[in-house]
Amino acid sequence: MENNTSLQQQLLEAGVHFGHLRKKWNPKMLPYIFAEKKGIHIIDLNKTVEGLQETAAALKQIAKSGKKIMFVGTKKQAKEIITECAQKVNMPYVTERWLGGFLTNFNTVRKSVKKMQSIEKMLNDGTLDSITKKERLTLTRDKEKMEKVLGGIAQLGRIPAALFIVDIGHEHIALAEAKRLGISTFGVVDTNCDPNKVDFSIPANDDATKSIAIIAQYITAAIAEGLAERQAEKADESEETEEVVERGPKFEAEGEEGGERKGSGRRGGPGGGNAGGGPRGGGNRRGGGGPGRSGSGAPRRPGGSR
Repeated sequence: MENNTSLQQQLLEAGVHFGHLRKKWNPKMLPYIFAEKKGIHIIDLNKTVEGLQETAAALKQIAKSGKKIMFVGTKKQAKEIITECAQKVNMPYVTERWLGGFLTNFNTVRKSVKKMQSIEKMLNDGTLDSITKKERLTLTRDKEKMEKVLGGIAQLGRIPAALFIVDIGHEHIALAEAKRLGISTFGVVDTNCDPNKVDFSIPANDDATKSIAIIAQYITAAIAEGLAERQAEKADESEETEEVVERGPKFEAEGEEGGERKGSGRRGGPGGGNAGGGPRGGGNRRGGGGPGRSGSGAPRRPGGSR
């Protein structure tokens, strides 16, 4: 309870509770509005804390499972904050412009990323030293332009498992693409937005820099905890594997000895093989001395017919 109280105090100081003007509100935000003051809606910080904690817990589990979470915030107030938080936990981010088809046409976007990386590699290893100055300048400008838009997703090999969005009204294209692909969505929702459009909503001021910063930092801390727990589990698994490997050769040696003993017992017995005195080995039954129907019977009587 004390933690919630201190968190509420921090949110209050950051101005998280300030919403939009009454004339701009979305009626679906009614459960999250505490009061109205001078024509401005005041957000209920109890609801904000609940939404923030639920979102943090869910994102922590996603990070713990090893999946990627994309940070999206192209507003001027959110760019630097989102970039810093995403880089801290090594997650992809989009802070310049959301390209149409970023998720739904991901293969084409990956081709652009590979082109950007190949240009960067050629510029660094001296492959482009033989071309003209104008061509090199053109390639450099292309790389900088692509890096500005695609730099945050350069290490993203596949579609992320979740999106954390600042201002879902401003990032409606990203939200629509995520919904189409069934990606989990988490968003900071102000009083002029529909909270039902995201899976997990955080009712809060999405225009103030301090408000965005405190929420993004709280989420980042939760993701960092999930990544730390994943590393700890991996370390425990590697230790167990090492123990099993150390015990393994001993059991194998014992198994080999037992196999040799069993093999010697089978080979050394008197009944091994089809040699010599078995019932099938004692000559040909048909070649014996008894009278036969043809060949070796009694001699014919000479002459005459019966």
